[in-house]
Amino acid sequence: MLGMSKKALCALEAVIDIAYNGRPDPVQAKDITARQGVPQRYLEQVLQHLVRAGILRGVRGPRGGYRLARERRRVSVGQVVREIATMEIEDEEANQGSELGHNVVRPLIDQLQEEMLARLDDVSIEDMCRKARQSQLPTAGADTSNFEI
Repeated sequence: MLGMSKKALCALEAVIDIAYNGRPDPVQAKDITARQGVPQRYLEQVLQHLVRAGILRGVRGPRGGYRLARERRRVSVGQVVREIATMEIEDEEANQGSELGHNVVRPLIDQLQEEMLARLDDVSIEDMCRKARQSQLPTAGADTSNFEI
């Protein structure tokens, strides 16, 4: 079945977690691992890659952690997934396969992935945080009262 890799899903959940729970303090990796159930070492690799890509910003110090590098509405789901895909390509060995795979199957898969990424580019992290609020997911350490008018 086609879909996103575990690493891409981990990255996307982490970025949404940071956006959703990161006010006013940065979100620490240990807190994300507790909420998401992923190993901290694995998560740290993903987070550091997203820092280098300019999606996240690392904050040092005892109350440090991670923040979005841009406003939530200016980061798309597609950007996060695309960044992790580049990380996975760097980790992959040379693509091996048959001529049929390279000339027929791979172009189809590449086209489908581009179509999926184009759809994901239309969804912002803000949209995902809005869905989390609509699902009434609690934010970490924050009062869940809503005073919107």
